[in-house]
Amino acid sequence: MAAAAAAAAAALGRPSWPSAAAVPVLPRRQQRPGHGGLRRLRRSCSWGGRRARRKTMSDIRHSLLRRDALSAAKEVLYHLDIYFSSQLQNVPLPIVDKGPIELLEEFIFQVPKERNSPPKRLNSLQELQLLEIMCNYFQEQSKDSVRQILFSSLFSPQGNKTDDSRMALLGKLVSMAVAVCRVPVLECAASWLQRTPAIYCVRLAQALVDDYCSLVPGSVQTLKQIFSASPRFCCQFITSVTMLYDMSSDDLIPPPDLLEMVVSWIFEDPRLILITFLNTPIAASLPIGFLELTPLSGLIRWCVKAPLAYKRRKPPVSNGHPGGKLAKDPAAILDKGCQPLYSKLHLSVLQVLIMLQGHLTEKNLYGRLGLVPFDHVVALVEEMSRLSDELNPLNATKETELALDRLAQALQVAMASGALLCTREDLRTVCARLPHNNLLQLVISGPVQQPTHAALPPGFYPPIHTPPLGYPTHAAHPAMPAHPALPAHPVQTFIPGMAFPYRPIR
Repeated sequence: MAAAAAAAAAALGRPSWPSAAAVPVLPRRQQRPGHGGLRRLRRSCSWGGRRARRKTMSDIRHSLLRRDALSAAKEVLYHLDIYFSSQLQNVPLPIVDKGPIELLEEFIFQVPKERNSPPKRLNSLQELQLLEIMCNYFQEQSKDSVRQILFSSLFSPQGNKTDDSRMALLGKLVSMAVAVCRVPVLECAASWLQRTPAIYCVRLAQALVDDYCSLVPGSVQTLKQIFSASPRFCCQFITSVTMLYDMSSDDLIPPPDLLEMVVSWIFEDPRLILITFLNTPIAASLPIGFLELTPLSGLIRWCVKAPLAYKRRKPPVSNGHPGGKLAKDPAAILDKGCQPLYSKLHLSVLQVLIMLQGHLTEKNLYGRLGLVPFDHVVALVEEMSRLSDELNPLNATKETELALDRLAQALQVAMASGALLCTREDLRTVCARLPHNNLLQLVISGPVQQPTHAALPPGFYPPIHTPPLGYPTHAAHPAMPAHPALPAHPVQTFIPGMAFPYRPIR
């Protein structure tokens, strides 16, 4: 019967299916989907995939070994571009495994794979050509996700001996991108600064400051022009340099060109400080050891410590004697150029703190996220106390008063806007060692709530920040006697025909 049905189906051109009786029944143990051959098949398929991928990387490596250094560098970028593009089609955030990292280390950073092989070095011209190849690649790649993952694969620290070469090449690449205004490279560098430990970020900032603020006079104008090209990079760069130049010593006072550039950026648009904060998904707790979301803490440190740090700075030595003709008072340097800059910067920081309350409320982070951490305030107060002890109070009275005034203003506005999360009792404990300052005392005391009353009793002065004090009442003074009227002076008549007696002195 079954054979006849199969023959009829074949005659009609239909597929014939075996009957249930024709299918052998397997034991129950062999019917489990994860047992035996199926499990071995899955394992062999996954192992074969990894093996094929390793073979692909090995094939790429062998093909690159036959090329010169620059051709191999260009070719490895091409192959990894294809590799990461295919991965991003399947996974939004692919994990970069060891294979691409090893290829980049060998053919970009010239680290030999074999231990006994001598290290390779590019000459200056070849290194410049390599930087041009990398700049052109990031400029021509239109997909930001591919750029970001390849940039991260190139320059994310791996904790090995290649990190020094990696950081040196990164500094030169970003410096070239600033010079020729390669915005994609600057955007990748901004993301790198955001997700890389701060100890590496300050190294990149130091390289840029050396190139544009120390090496060639006047070249800071080139760095200054990237403000409109990549504000994200500018924000991260400011955060890095404020961490680098913490004014803990004379060498760590920001150079004048760098200070002028940062102040001009922020004074032109104070919202620049908040770009990273406004464009980043934020959790209530921030990772430790990375850059802050905003440079607010570092900028407050600059403004507050500047008067005392410049006063502490030793005068330059002329002809081996500190008192030579070329030696100048450091306070005079501050008064001439830097003090107005720090005043403008302090005003801009206060403006940003005022507008910050609305952004924190909008992100539902008001009272939950302190963009000015309290431990940074504690460290700043300790540094100010140490500075004031080092300086002679009689010689630094004006500078100490200015520094404490700025500290009090920053604390008051930061607490009012929700950027600083602490109580006034905490501030009183922290600021107890600082010299006396009227404005700071008002801030840490806080406003006194006036009791409701119909009228003040006579003889009492309404309290503001101190308890009410009683004063004895005094009798009213008697009215002063009126003076007699003075006789009127005669009015001189005007004679039209009479000449005016005044003659100018010749």
